[in-house]
Amino acid sequence: MNDNLIYLIKRLGQAILTLFLASALSFAIIQLAPGDYLDTIRQNPKISPARIEELRLQFGLDKPAILQYLLWLKNVVTRFDFGQSFVYSRAVSDLIKERIPATLLLAFVSIIGTWIIAIPLGIISAVKQNTLLDKFLRVISYLGQGFPSFITALLLLIFAQNVSPFFPVGDMTSINYADLSPIGKILDIAWHSILPTLALSVTGFAGLQRLTRGQLLDVLRQDYIKTARAKGLPENRVLYIHALRNAINPLITLLGFEFASLLSGSFIAEFFFNWPGLGTLILGAVTAQDLYLVMASLMMGATMLIIGNLLADLLLTFVDPRISINN
Repeated sequence: MNDNLIYLIKRLGQAILTLFLASALSFAIIQLAPGDYLDTIRQNPKISPARIEELRLQFGLDKPAILQYLLWLKNVVTRFDFGQSFVYSRAVSDLIKERIPATLLLAFVSIIGTWIIAIPLGIISAVKQNTLLDKFLRVISYLGQGFPSFITALLLLIFAQNVSPFFPVGDMTSINYADLSPIGKILDIAWHSILPTLALSVTGFAGLQRLTRGQLLDVLRQDYIKTARAKGLPENRVLYIHALRNAINPLITLLGFEFASLLSGSFIAEFFFNWPGLGTLILGAVTAQDLYLVMASLMMGATMLIIGNLLADLLLTFVDPRISINN
């Protein structure tokens, strides 16, 4: 059995334990919240106490909390069944399957765009240290980090309203989407995703640019970089082969955490631009105390954190031969 397989088996065991502990903690925290889903229904005078009692039995809310959790866990492990949504009266897994493509599309495009722009600008800022260009890029990064995501989304929403109909707001497709050609459908979705993607990217772009600049400056001060330059190596080779490869490790680690934040990071953009993803679905579930839908979303976030860290570890061993997978 090779080292990679042993490593993956160990990480799988750790992931199972982590997910179990995360599910137990999440369920306990949800139970500590005052009231439950039925409290909202009780405020409606048109719904009789008998119907409320029927719903309580249907959703299993009459059972002790520990028994509710164990039954839910059993269904997840044996049938991959996350339960039924109280609000939508549908399987939680079906609701998530419907919404997750839109969220992942928005999040992945945001990460790719952020990295494509932030890394080169961070390199330029480090190479041109203390020049006018470097100062300008640093000001841009400070401004980007100073704007919370919801402020950025609100400003973009105001901008879209002032230049309407150049940038659409609301949903991820146009009214005539069904009549478009395959290429037209792709372009239509891309057109609708421009502003939500920008809302997600601004803060991440600013932080990544600053991190790239700082890491690269630290590496460029190392003795082996001075030695490489003294040997007469071309500056591009020194920068991209020797310096950047050693500065990129923290960025790869950050990528693992960004993958984990795909779910939570898209909530604000989805809310402001009415993007039909998981954000609005889960926000409504938390407000209504839709127990099993909230649990499924929390477990999804924990799973993405585990996957992101695993991908970051594997990618680090690929780009840096000094790092052993066993360590």
